[in-house]
Amino acid sequence: MDLCRCKEKSTNGYPEKKYRLADFFDMHWDEYMKSPSKFVEPEQLKAVNAMRVCRTPVLGVDIYACPDCGEVTKVYHSCKNRFCPTCSWKDTMKWAKKIKGKMLKVKHRHIVCTLPHSLNSLIKRNRKLLLSSLMRSAAATFKDWVENKHRLKIGIISVLHTYGEQKNYHVHVHMIVSWGGVDIKTGALKEIKEEYVNYKFLQKKFRCKFEDELIHLNDTKQLEHDFTSRQEFMTYIKEVNKKDWILHLEPAIDTPTEVIRYIGRYSKRACLSEYKITDIEGEYLSFRYKDYRDRDEKKKPKEKIERLHYRDFFPRLLQHVPPAKFRVVRYYGLYSNHGRIPEEYFYKETEITTETETEEDFLYCKMCKKEKIFVDTFYYDHRIKNNMFEEINKIMKEKEKEKHAA
Repeated sequence: MDLCRCKEKSTNGYPEKKYRLADFFDMHWDEYMKSPSKFVEPEQLKAVNAMRVCRTPVLGVDIYACPDCGEVTKVYHSCKNRFCPTCSWKDTMKWAKKIKGKMLKVKHRHIVCTLPHSLNSLIKRNRKLLLSSLMRSAAATFKDWVENKHRLKIGIISVLHTYGEQKNYHVHVHMIVSWGGVDIKTGALKEIKEEYVNYKFLQKKFRCKFEDELIHLNDTKQLEHDFTSRQEFMTYIKEVNKKDWILHLEPAIDTPTEVIRYIGRYSKRACLSEYKITDIEGEYLSFRYKDYRDRDEKKKPKEKIERLHYRDFFPRLLQHVPPAKFRVVRYYGLYSNHGRIPEEYFYKETEITTETETEEDFLYCKMCKKEKIFVDTFYYDHRIKNNMFEEINKIMKEKEKEKHAA
């Protein structure tokens, strides 16, 4: 039984994957690199190389075998790169399971803060600085507002995305905001009863907080740009402000299950889900996306297909590889330091019922009703190609001798 990328089955409710992103890179990446459309950064190259060897013999294969019948299971190692579709999904599920017991026993609200596209060129030249500024400004907007209006300290889980449905550059931050928190005076846990917010006020507050940081970075000469004077820079900011900045607030989420589902959907997942790839044909790849500007009679966005040549697809996708050591998931307010919150304020494990990934127990021999034992780890060499099973049998016999000798 092989657990490699070519044999992987769906276990999370989606249909089986028909196409693999790594396969498309295998087909065209080497040719693309002879004359790339855009400069390929080291972190982008690292992500591509990791994705291409993920769950292949190159990274190693763990061998498990039934002690009675000898049925062998090969478990291929994963690359663990956060841009890899397979690894990012599994990492997200593990993270969501871990974080669920560290959330307050109050409703939570999903909020999205988006930067205008007119800032894109400046952001791309100052990615770490301005993406960090966005995450801080968005969190501070709601932390300050709730503290002043409701006299509560809240917790925020913030997740950065730089892509839209068609994988164009679209910078925004998803936040899971506790709709309640710890009372500043009494220390009691309280929930915010009303859902209404002054949208225009928060919209302006978010814009002002981000622009304050932007102006400070410019005045302290930390910002890279082509403006010749401060006046020219401020004129640019005024142009940006001609269009309203977008905030999106969804209704407060009642149950912990829904909170975790949102976290899983918007956290560490890869830029392009392989389930959305509809076709790989020669030099072209097609994927599904939702067009929010074109809606049906029920006001739902219509689903459409984007078809791209690899010379267009590769740079569009890779522009979303995060900078080295950049944290795309951050915690603010009460969630930045769990040690200061009384234990009874958290959701307990018994209070949360989540949809978990139901995987086949591939290390259990159904025929012999026994658990398979670890034999060894193999790497890409002659043993993988020619005589893997001879090596496995040899090692198992040695283990059996050691067992009897003991």
